[in-house]
Amino acid sequence: MITLKSVTLRRSAKVLLDNASVTLNPGEKVGLVGRNGAGKSTLFALLNGTLHEDAGDFSMPAQWRMAQVAQDMPETDQSATDFVIEGDTALLAAQKEVHAAEAGEDGERMAYAYMALHDAGAHDAQARAQALILGLGFKTTELCNPVNSFSGGWRMRLQLARALMCPSDLLLLDEPTNHLDLDALVWLEAWLKRYDGTLVVISHDREFLDAITNVTVHIDNGKLTRYGGNYSTFEDTRALQMELQQNAYAKQQDKIAHLQKFIQRFKAKASKAKQAQSRVKALDRMEKLAPVLASADFTFEFKEPANLPNPMLAMENACFGYPPLDDAPAGSPPTVIVHDVNKSVMAGERIGILGANGQGKSTLVKTVARALAPVSGVVTEGKGLNIGYFAQQELDVLRPLDNPLEHMVRLAKEGLPAGQSGREQDLRTFLGTFNFSGDMVKQPVGTMSGGEKARLVLCMIVWQRPNLLLLDEPTNHLDLATREALAMALNEFEGTVMLVSHDRSLLRSVCDEFWLVSRGGIEPFDGDLDDYQRYLLDEAKRARESLKASLKNPQETVTQAPPVVAVNKKIPENLKALKRDLGKLEQTILDLQTKKHALEARLATSLPPQQIGELGLELQKIDEGLSAHEENWLLLSEQIEAATL
Repeated sequence: MITLKSVTLRRSAKVLLDNASVTLNPGEKVGLVGRNGAGKSTLFALLNGTLHEDAGDFSMPAQWRMAQVAQDMPETDQSATDFVIEGDTALLAAQKEVHAAEAGEDGERMAYAYMALHDAGAHDAQARAQALILGLGFKTTELCNPVNSFSGGWRMRLQLARALMCPSDLLLLDEPTNHLDLDALVWLEAWLKRYDGTLVVISHDREFLDAITNVTVHIDNGKLTRYGGNYSTFEDTRALQMELQQNAYAKQQDKIAHLQKFIQRFKAKASKAKQAQSRVKALDRMEKLAPVLASADFTFEFKEPANLPNPMLAMENACFGYPPLDDAPAGSPPTVIVHDVNKSVMAGERIGILGANGQGKSTLVKTVARALAPVSGVVTEGKGLNIGYFAQQELDVLRPLDNPLEHMVRLAKEGLPAGQSGREQDLRTFLGTFNFSGDMVKQPVGTMSGGEKARLVLCMIVWQRPNLLLLDEPTNHLDLATREALAMALNEFEGTVMLVSHDRSLLRSVCDEFWLVSRGGIEPFDGDLDDYQRYLLDEAKRARESLKASLKNPQETVTQAPPVVAVNKKIPENLKALKRDLGKLEQTILDLQTKKHALEARLATSLPPQQIGELGLELQKIDEGLSAHEENWLLLSEQIEAATL
């Protein structure tokens, strides 16, 4: 178990844990909660050995293997699959031992090394890694893409997959949902529920915490308080404790006032002096209760829109996507993601936009926000439409070198909404309502935290008095208090909301209808978020089964890997030929798997060390051949799917 006993932990001069104690048992799934700056990440640094306690005792089992998401942005030309496989430290160690044994030509050492490699899961490492990658929202065509070809958010997903790939007894996750869509979030929840080690997670997503945790540890004023149950249970229990504490404090204050009144009245009377003195001693001995000091709530509101066109906008035979790349040959067609949309957005609607990753949710929002032009068709805007757009990546609309005040001044110069002032002092005052005060109004945005950037974008949107809000993952980096403030403000907003979010609590509290972006179209989703989660899990299951189709029944021996079939990455026009190639490849894979099973059966028997080493080499060559063929099978399957659309 993990034990903290009277631990004090400092960062510079700041005391973050002060004489704090808590115990975490093996196999528990723990949510670590507390306001920003309370010390959650610092406690993680203690758990992973980056920091050491300044006082007290901290202990955890020395044999425990630990995994966590690396915070650095990976820079490598490795394929996504290879990068994630390297997260399996036990497999890496076994591979190094095999190479060392082969270099030394030690037959007995080679035998043991190959057995260790097999025990480490070398035979299915690629399948395990690719299942993680696909679960986190990547396409099958991206499994072999270089890590450097992905954007920052996608590379952080690969870091998460790498952490999940690592065999561990303790898994530390710090805001794992920040870069995930709802489909990847639902998959991650299912994976973590199956995880049998000890999990400690920091998250501001209450439904995520409710789904996976059974213990909550609250950091407040340098103390650690353990609560049995998930986040909702913690909230209910803490609210009751705060109420009881406040009641006890009020009663004690009444008692203190009564004692002091008695002392003041009778301390000068000889007949009552002894009684007055006893009450002075009672007052001195009394253990003073502290009043409940609730954190100041952050709230804001959207101003009433100046007008409400109805409909807000109408889409007729509209296709959304991206123009050809600058270096594309002349005459290249645009990339169309969503086809033939015929929908209207009415005043006052609250629309949640659902869809698996890559289906076109953000493309739809960017087109409505005028960041992209429709590929074809017509998008007609209502007269007086005023859009407030929260981009998924805040820096899409923020300038890293500018400070909050400069952002607001630039907005004011672009045009003042009705009833708004562009005076610098008024802009400073408005920034203050979003907790940008003092020196913060002059701090470069590039040096701010993700939560501060998100608050600034919200501030800018509110100031513009929009009548249509387009919000693409607005809760990334927002703490629970700010998320709740956003939900309250959206519910009181009199305009129209179109929302893409993986925060189910926000979707449930704000949206009264859902659109599903899927298979190149947009349709109403007749169901609630629970129905949608079941839909996503079914889709993920089908994807996994498709991936595993090439791994059925592997087995006799071969002395060299079979030649790899070259796959044309362009979609061939002859679909029959493509399917014929796929059938041949599947038969080749099946033959190899049959040989592999037979070889593994022989290795399980008693054999001389030299023969075990030879069979181990043959098994390695088969695995290499299977890996190449499975990659080709995935590419061919994608081509067939694309050719039949």
